[in-house]
Amino acid sequence: MDGRGPAIISTEDLWLIIIAAAMGTMARILALKVDYKQYPSYPNGYLIHIVLAFIAAAIGAVAIPAIKSNNYTAVTFLALAVQHFRDVRKTERESLKSLEQTEYTPRGDAYIDGISKTFEARNYFALVVSLVSAASMEIVATYHVPIIWQVLVGIVVGSIVYQLISRFSKGNSVGDVASVRFAEIKVEGSVISVEGIFVTNLAGTEIAQKMISEEGVAVVIEANQKHATIALHNFGQRQAILFEATRTLGAKRYNFTRKDYETGKVILLFVPIVKDNDKLLKVIKNTPLLESVKKSHAVLRSKVTED
Repeated sequence: MDGRGPAIISTEDLWLIIIAAAMGTMARILALKVDYKQYPSYPNGYLIHIVLAFIAAAIGAVAIPAIKSNNYTAVTFLALAVQHFRDVRKTERESLKSLEQTEYTPRGDAYIDGISKTFEARNYFALVVSLVSAASMEIVATYHVPIIWQVLVGIVVGSIVYQLISRFSKGNSVGDVASVRFAEIKVEGSVISVEGIFVTNLAGTEIAQKMISEEGVAVVIEANQKHATIALHNFGQRQAILFEATRTLGAKRYNFTRKDYETGKVILLFVPIVKDNDKLLKVIKNTPLLESVKKSHAVLRSKVTED
């Protein structure tokens, strides 16, 4: 006896847990890197989500060996993980709402809801990828293949599952459903308009009129298809677009969004701190279409509509 207790885990199970946990954690890290919305973009944010991803991946990785040893309480751990992920969504929502007053323009409840749901869903990335990787390695192990082949199968299957889930969860952006272009700002006394669309009559002083005329930028967003105007005219969607634009370039003064029901155009106007037209167009096109404002084509083609 060397003083150590009996082995409670086989070499194959140890490799299975390591590979599955690594694949699940890597899936979450990749999801962080491809997030163009730059959130989280600070070190503590990355650390929090990577640690949560490792915990989620570890739960998925140990589930298969636990069930194999007739320890069915592993299912209970999966249920607890789901509850934990919902708490993550709640925490993210409360954190973002507490920052609303410090932003150039508020994100809005619709955008916050979408971001918090995304963070909850991406924890499932880690859980599902690690669980499937572990299951595939266990299935291959029943054919008594060498451990190296079990590891390769776990990596390949985990990678395929990650690609499938990430494509499934990827939504559209404003640039997918609309064209975005700059427009000329017209200042007539205190009234500001863009392409004949009234924006505001709050430019009452000469200083305000001069600032908007010389430093302001106006963007027109037009839907490529008629049904897309429903989403673009939604207040939550317009607020999300304005938030991304002002967060990227800053907002020196004034920020407005207006919609025109006759033409379907959406107007965005503000005075940025940094004037970078290329970056502004890019950030507006990359603003995600919120899930809460999407409409089903099938509903629009319903019998009620046709009648």
